[in-house]
Amino acid sequence: MSDYPAVAEMTHTARSLVVTDRPARYAKQLVSHMGNKLPVEEIEGGHRLTFNRDGVFSGYGDVLAQDGVPQLVMVVHAPSVESCTRVSDVLARHLVRFGERDELVVEFSVV
Repeated sequence: MSDYPAVAEMTHTARSLVVTDRPARYAKQLVSHMGNKLPVEEIEGGHRLTFNRDGVFSGYGDVLAQDGVPQLVMVVHAPSVESCTRVSDVLARHLVRFGERDELVVEFSVV
């Protein structure tokens, strides 16, 4: 998505490993839901959400699931601490809501 800064230009990164027996299902649900309002692109191992609401770029959220691995990986790339926190929080809230029945736990760590 050439209209946005490159991921390599992002100065803040956070990562979450979410243990689940159904990572592909949750990845698909999260990307599908958020893709209704955000640009989505396919990347190696999953999808990248571009957080650009109302012309304000906040960062990227990578949602990754690997066959046979019982975890969903989410990586946030953002230009500031505030944006990194905001994007991480949005991803976490949505995934926890979708995975309420499975009691998913989402905790981001700064990389």
